[in-house]
Amino acid sequence: MLKKINLEIILRSIIVLLIFHYAVYLQLIPVKLLNLDVHSLSKSMLVLLSAFSSISLFIIYFFIYHKDLKKEFKIFMKNPLEKFDIGFKYWMFGLIIMMASNFILTYLLKSDGAANEQAVQSMLKTLPWLMFITAGVIAPFNEEIVFRKTLKDVFKNKWVFAILSFLLFGGAHVMDTAKTIIDVLYIIPYGALGGAFALAYYDTDTIFTPLSLHMMHNIILSILSILVL
Repeated sequence: MLKKINLEIILRSIIVLLIFHYAVYLQLIPVKLLNLDVHSLSKSMLVLLSAFSSISLFIIYFFIYHKDLKKEFKIFMKNPLEKFDIGFKYWMFGLIIMMASNFILTYLLKSDGAANEQAVQSMLKTLPWLMFITAGVIAPFNEEIVFRKTLKDVFKNKWVFAILSFLLFGGAHVMDTAKTIIDVLYIIPYGALGGAFALAYYDTDTIFTPLSLHMMHNIILSILSILVL
């Protein structure tokens, strides 16, 4: 019975990771329904399609994990301030590494910045309030499910879990757009937060610890970005 349960969990995690990897194809649903020309889409429509795929993922993941989410929410609510405090310390540690590595990449190695971040800024400029909701609320939920929940379910060792989260979370934000070695090095600042959120999850045993911090992080960045647009 134990082997069967573990196999089911591993299979579920693989399926969730694959859904995330191919999520862009969800955009074909409105494209087909609305008979859109993919070669002449406006910037606003591209943002809307991206939001559609993110919201679709949110619904799919909530459906898959609703029982686990309910249990872990109860764990979080038993002492939310204590759990948030634990997570906050990890977030601050990850943030320091993120800022330091970004400084080195930008000012010492003369990088123009992560392509992923540039893409997000462009989308914020196009439809700021839709992107505020998507980047601040929807994306953190999806990413915590994919890069924390699926990994923690399979890898029980704290540091194996954290390192894998670091690599996969960082890689997911970099590898599709990386063109140079310096671009690849942006795995470090992104991965630093991924690893920090993983450690927060492991120590509090509830996904709502890293989720609340991830949302807070993205909301703050989104507000700052909107204010300077």
